[in-house]
Amino acid sequence: MASSNSPCAACKFLRRKCLSGCIFAPYFPPEEPQKFANVHKIFGASNVTKLLNELPTHQREDAVNSLAYEAEARIKDPVYGCVGAISVLQKQVHQLQEELDAANANLIRYACTESSAALPVSRSRSSSSMELNRRMGIDHQGGSFYDQSASSLHLPYLPPPWPDNLSGDMHDMGGGDEGSL
Repeated sequence: MASSNSPCAACKFLRRKCLSGCIFAPYFPPEEPQKFANVHKIFGASNVTKLLNELPTHQREDAVNSLAYEAEARIKDPVYGCVGAISVLQKQVHQLQEELDAANANLIRYACTESSAALPVSRSRSSSSMELNRRMGIDHQGGSFYDQSASSLHLPYLPPPWPDNLSGDMHDMGGGDEGSL
């Protein structure tokens, strides 16, 4: 029982006397009448009573909080309830992950451009390999991203290893004399 003067929110809502062994009293205080009203509307008082009686005492508070959260979500969205809220949050996480991946890709692109612009031009490069780099988006003065060790770039994470033949001539890649790209 909440106190000798005021019944718990459940007993007040159900218009009954709140006895000393009331199962609702510890979880539905008189100051939170809407909490029980929502739970009762969605689950029913008898179902909540059965559930609480079947649970050990130390799990009842968590169960009531879960029921109250689900009941409130069901009132706001009768079709999906809290699953709808979870779905919206998962979609936001996915969008933020995509934004983070795009930002990391931009950082890598920027770091590659900045670090490779500071390197001297390699004299052993043929015009076809410079053309390949230009087509791959590495259009700059000086060496390429592939000529550096990954640890010298100071990136948020290490990029995947690249095949050695990307920095060589097109003939090394198996291309024909006609420029088979």
